[in-house]
Amino acid sequence: MSIIRRLYLVGLAIVIVVMFGSYGYYFLFRGQHGLMDCVYMTVISLTTVGYGEIVQVTGNPVAEVFTMILVTFGMGIILYGISNLTAVIIEGELTGIIRKKKMEKQISKLKNHYIVVGGGETGLPVLEELVKNREKVVLVEQEEGNIERCRVIGDLLYVKGDATDDLNLMAAGIERAAGIVITLPSDKDNLYVTMTARMLNKQLRIITRMVKRNIRSKLLKAGADAVVASNLIGALRMASEMIRPTAVDFLDSMLRSSKGNLRIHEITVTAQAHILGRQIKDSGIKEKFGLLILGSKYSSGEIEFSPGPAQTLEEGMTLIVMGDVDNIASAKKIF
Repeated sequence: MSIIRRLYLVGLAIVIVVMFGSYGYYFLFRGQHGLMDCVYMTVISLTTVGYGEIVQVTGNPVAEVFTMILVTFGMGIILYGISNLTAVIIEGELTGIIRKKKMEKQISKLKNHYIVVGGGETGLPVLEELVKNREKVVLVEQEEGNIERCRVIGDLLYVKGDATDDLNLMAAGIERAAGIVITLPSDKDNLYVTMTARMLNKQLRIITRMVKRNIRSKLLKAGADAVVASNLIGALRMASEMIRPTAVDFLDSMLRSSKGNLRIHEITVTAQAHILGRQIKDSGIKEKFGLLILGSKYSSGEIEFSPGPAQTLEEGMTLIVMGDVDNIASAKKIF
């Protein structure tokens, strides 16, 4: 039972005891004393403050027995409530409650963010890369150990709970999110979350993990935009290590170097961009931001490698660039 529920129950129990004592005195003395006096008598009896009797209990055997029963059971409930309140403060549960409320408020303000489902061996590197690229991200994870391990990467927003529960995805702001990465260890769970995510947000970009390759078609039909097979990626990496080790070392150094934040990223030219219709050489992407353009993709799907400086920037065009993550983030705002 959660600490909040326990405190609610304790509060309710105290109210019931006070009402029981107040109405008990009221009926025992057949309305000779006002209800407020009976409440006052109940409170001073339970708290043992030692004030004089407002209701004349002494000399009335029935009232004396009633008072003893009231004090015995009432004090037990009060002491239980105090112990629970102490547990909240000492164990830090109050801090956890406040932090959770603060996170819920922060998440409710997010828009066009990314959700990572699962903070295990696959989810943690995904989170690290998204955070390093200055993206807004929310983790959905039910294992406390995985959450604590993921929190090492920074001030992480998270929802503690089962991702197969729609309420937890909605708590992560899936209806306002730009994308979701599903990294659960079970293909069955990945399939279910993929289907649920697509139902909750038709425009969402969904990237999901698969273990068995024969489930790929089902994940795509369920709404995934891309499916990643960890075993297949690992096999391709091993082959690349064999035949092109220097290229692999270069990419690894770019991703893992602690001296810089060099990344290959993409920038989409929108209708609101003031550089729309200009040539690449006049856009300032190289001079202002120090970005190297590796390729471009038109809205039609056609890809051009190493576009020339005279290429015109069109609406919906996506540029593949390499540069510092901060400069990329600044350029994305301009474009």
